[in-house]
Amino acid sequence: MKVITIANNKGGVGKTMQCYQLACYLADKGYRILVIDFDSQANLSATLGVDVQRSLIPEWLIGDVELDDVMLPVNIEFEFGDNMKIVPASRHLASLSKLLILSENDVRKFAGRKERLLRLRLQGAEEQFDYVLIDTPPMLGDELIMSLVASNMILIPTQAQDYSIDGLEELMDTFEIIRDTENPGLDFTIVPSMVNPRRKIERQRLEELAQSFNITPPVRNLVDMQESVSTRTPIFKMKKSKRGVNDFKAVWDFLNI
Repeated sequence: MKVITIANNKGGVGKTMQCYQLACYLADKGYRILVIDFDSQANLSATLGVDVQRSLIPEWLIGDVELDDVMLPVNIEFEFGDNMKIVPASRHLASLSKLLILSENDVRKFAGRKERLLRLRLQGAEEQFDYVLIDTPPMLGDELIMSLVASNMILIPTQAQDYSIDGLEELMDTFEIIRDTENPGLDFTIVPSMVNPRRKIERQRLEELAQSFNITPPVRNLVDMQESVSTRTPIFKMKKSKRGVNDFKAVWDFLNI
């Protein structure tokens, strides 16, 4: 089982879009997919047709309930939806950090450190799933840290603009700490997102990123991308979106997944 987190501590860079497209693509290929929505805005949960009043993720992490109690089938019109389950988010998830503090003694007994909770809770899930995909909130909080510890790969959607690239520094520092202390096999890849290739400054920024990081081919800022989410139709199922399909297929081929 491979665990992939889509992360960036900056919002509006296409994390949920990337997670949705990749989850649908892998499910369509026949893989068994578990999606974990760690963002209290619950946009990914809504896109996959799941709406819960109260997420049980905190209770799952501290051990009050099991994985089977928190995951639900997705509600989409495509047959590959049968290959997908989701652990949905809700606004309740915003209180996760507070609940972890209140449960500190139980967390310490089970995991030693709260950062290891997700990795431990996913043990045994390989019997049910081939991939776990995690959508994280746009901040360096407990959700992101736990995801880094639990993952094999981190995908970092990043706009080819100065303020977005500058924001990578803090995330990279956190990544290096986690790799050195908790997860030496952790790998990451930059996914240039919402790119306008006609802009010279963006082309320059992409060249700069490629000199310092492992980056995929860019995903352009196409209207089709937003229509894909709003209509709950993955990009490869949209008949009029050849450019969008080509962009994402280039990313997936690059990642070899």
